[in-house]
Amino acid sequence: MDAEFNDYLKPTAIIDSDHQAVIDYALAAVKEIHTDPVAKAVALYYAVRDDIRYDPYLPFYRPEHYRASNVLKKGRAFCVGKATLLCAAGRVCGIPSRVGFADVRNHLATRQLIEFLGSDIFVYHGFTEFYLNGRWVKATPAFNVGLCKRHRVAPLEFNGYEDSVFQPYNIEKKQFMEYVNDHGSFADVPVKKILAGWEKVYGSQRVQLWIQEYEQARENSDRDFGREEIL
Repeated sequence: MDAEFNDYLKPTAIIDSDHQAVIDYALAAVKEIHTDPVAKAVALYYAVRDDIRYDPYLPFYRPEHYRASNVLKKGRAFCVGKATLLCAAGRVCGIPSRVGFADVRNHLATRQLIEFLGSDIFVYHGFTEFYLNGRWVKATPAFNVGLCKRHRVAPLEFNGYEDSVFQPYNIEKKQFMEYVNDHGSFADVPVKKILAGWEKVYGSQRVQLWIQEYEQARENSDRDFGREEIL
C-alpha cells in the first residue's frame, strides 16, 4: 500500500485498531472471507450497524467517548462512535479507512431529541469511508435495523461499490434526511472541531449545560431514545 495511505491504516488513540478487543471483533466479522477487501468491508459494516445500538444521549466531549474499544465495550453509540468503530475494524483488516462528517437535517427525529438539541440539524454527523477499488466509498452504519423499523425507514445497505448515505425519504415518502454541509474527511476523530461545531449551532451555553449534566451524573443519562415520540 502506498505511503499516502499510512495515516488511514495505523491506529490512533481514538481509532484504536491495535486494541485486542477491536482486533478480535473485526476478525470474527470477516472470518469466512479470505482475501476480498470489498467483502470484508461489507461484513464489517453490517456487524457495526446492527451490533451497536444507536443512542444519541451519550457523552461527547472527550476523546475517550469516541474510542473504538470503548464503543465496542458499551455496545451503543451515536453516529460518530459507530463510524469510529467501523473505521478501526477496517484498519484491522488492512483496508484504508477514515472518518467523514457532514451536517444533516433530520426530518424524522423524536420530539424529545429536537427539544434537547434545540434544532433539527445534526451537527458533525459521522460516517466511515473505505478505500476500495481505487476510490473512497462512504459507509453510514449509524442506524441499526430495529431503530429503522420503528422510524419506518429502510435500513441503509452497503455493497462496497456505491456510497451508503442517508435516504432523502422514508418508506412512506416523507422527508427523512437532508445533507446541508460537508466537513470533509479525517484520519482521526477531530473532537475539538466537533465541539466547536456543536457550540456554533446549538449554542455554547446549551453544550456546556449538557457537559455539566453528564459530569454530575457520572456520564450517564436517564433518557431512552427508543421510547421517545416520533414526529
